[in-house]
Amino acid sequence: MPQTEAPAPRTETAPPFRLRWWTELPLILVVYGCYSAGRLIVRGDVADAVEHGLAILRLEKLLHLNAEHPLNRLFTREAWLGIPADFWYASLHYLVTPAILVWLFRSHTAHYRAARTWLMTSTFIGLIGFTLLPTCPPRLLAPEHGFVDTMAHFSSYGWWGDQASAPRGLGGMTNQYAAMPSLHVGWALWCGLILWRFGSTRWTKVAAVVYPLVTALVVMGTANHYLLDAVAGATVMGVGWLLAPYVGAMTQRIRAALAARVPALAGGANGAGSPNVSGRCQTSAGERIPRQRETRLDPSGEPGAPPQDAADGAPGWGLPSQAESLGKAR
Repeated sequence: MPQTEAPAPRTETAPPFRLRWWTELPLILVVYGCYSAGRLIVRGDVADAVEHGLAILRLEKLLHLNAEHPLNRLFTREAWLGIPADFWYASLHYLVTPAILVWLFRSHTAHYRAARTWLMTSTFIGLIGFTLLPTCPPRLLAPEHGFVDTMAHFSSYGWWGDQASAPRGLGGMTNQYAAMPSLHVGWALWCGLILWRFGSTRWTKVAAVVYPLVTALVVMGTANHYLLDAVAGATVMGVGWLLAPYVGAMTQRIRAALAARVPALAGGANGAGSPNVSGRCQTSAGERIPRQRETRLDPSGEPGAPPQDAADGAPGWGLPSQAESLGKAR
């Protein structure tokens, strides 16, 4: 009799981790809180910060890249430019980036995790820069260097005082010597690239170009950053983009290890990560109660295949999801 090959035993794999807004929001708030606290704690020596700022200014003059002075004079002389620039610097940094994150989470969920990891990785790299190279911004240099703090100059029009963009009376809660790199520019570049990659209208493409470019002009015109600070901010985003896949993979390994120790972490909202219900009854992915499996067809027509989580996409840009990869393999 011809021998028939026994079918390979079916193995159940744990469903991928689902994205939930009530877990994402605390994560983002914790990361931003760590960034803000670290930026505040690592103030550095004022004399060193001033020397670093002057060194950057001398290097720019040597390379004929000194764009801050003409922009700062223009913004100071023309209030119709300076005042909107101050509002731009003081507010959009904190409004546009979260808005892009929310839009990406709701409309392009498969790519959200990779983009969020990229942003957070770059932010922590920027914090390392603040730690190693405290830098005095142009507005805090001695008057003989020719810079005017437009935030202080037009402070009567906004909520800020003469200490960066913080509300009046709260300037002591900010680190004014964290100019290198400029995360205003870095975050704006991230927003622009996300809009360009996933925006589907002409206006989103225009905003993708205008927002980071105008932000770069604003940070220099308001005397909050040097040109090289803006270049460093863009570089930090590039390095973060290169490191983000490794950070994401490491995070997944940590979560898998935690899920192995705490089975409840492996499942989604339905607790699918704990298969044992009682001594002899079991559930698996796709079952609501023991022996009540939801019958679904996979691409090859086999019933009982575990459902895929549509909210959990591939970790990389433009990569196929897990369901697509399984379909092609079959």
